[in-house]
Amino acid sequence: MIIRVMYPDYRYDYVDAQALDRLITSEGITKFLRPSQQEWVYLDRGPVRGVGGKYSGPERRQAR
Repeated sequence: MIIRVMYPDYRYDYVDAQALDRLITSEGITKFLRPSQQEWVYLDRGPVRGVGGKYSGPERRQAR
């Protein structure tokens, strides 16, 4: 998947998903266009990709 991004110097580009992950981690972009919702996600404001946080509650995904 190709995703549109904006760099801190206001240049726009298209990157693949792996490059997007690297740019998010390194804070090399200001925002990216989330294709599923057709809206911009600002790294300093919105939820972005990540490995997830730690959850210390009960396991809810167990097979019953």
